[in-house]
Amino acid sequence: MPSVLMTGANRGLGFGLMKLYAAEGWRVFACCRDPAKAKELNVVAAASGGKVTVHPLDVEQHASVDALAKALVGQPIDVLLNVAGYYGPKIVTEPGGLQAFGESDYVDWARIYKVNVMGPMKVCESFVENVAASVQKKIINISSIVGSIGTIGHGYGGNMYGYRATKAALNAITRGMAEDLKARGITVIAMHPGWVRTEMGGPSADIDAQTSVTGMKKVIDGLKPADIDAFHAYDGSTLPW
Repeated sequence: MPSVLMTGANRGLGFGLMKLYAAEGWRVFACCRDPAKAKELNVVAAASGGKVTVHPLDVEQHASVDALAKALVGQPIDVLLNVAGYYGPKIVTEPGGLQAFGESDYVDWARIYKVNVMGPMKVCESFVENVAASVQKKIINISSIVGSIGTIGHGYGGNMYGYRATKAALNAITRGMAEDLKARGITVIAMHPGWVRTEMGGPSADIDAQTSVTGMKKVIDGLKPADIDAFHAYDGSTLPW
């Protein structure tokens, strides 16, 4: 039975991906900050016959990551999915939500970096042996098109400085990680999920969550080692770094 571990599994894209893997009978380690409050996730887990289990994991708290890694020592993880992310205190469509030049909140920048960059890095380092012990050996870090430097000025403007910077940083560590781990047979990619109508993406986004997660899973299912050279999008296309 293949297995997947994902962060941010209690809502948005993480919840949608979790349901897809659960529906296919995968062993799902569904992680979120507070399992007691993850009502919908717990409903899915209760109906899964033990294939879906819910685990406390807060990517801001490295001790939390270490605790789960210790609990899962020896457990192969075919797909490691870093989904948990943080845009900032406001969504794009709210006043002040664009994180425009001249409006930087550097205290909040620190949290965005902690969640979006250091969090995935810590999760990858903590669970790499589990991935190496699996059959599929895949690590997927959910990024964003705004982290693509090559798109700036080509249909995409500035703004979103804190969030944009963290996603560019995530792309950089993902690409470096892919090179470092390819000798172990591990395929590591960054993926743009689209601009999705979730709590983070807001109500004016381009696509719904089902379109995004279905597309992402199709890309993940078809991943090959050579695919580490590209920044992937949910629809099968690739983006400039």
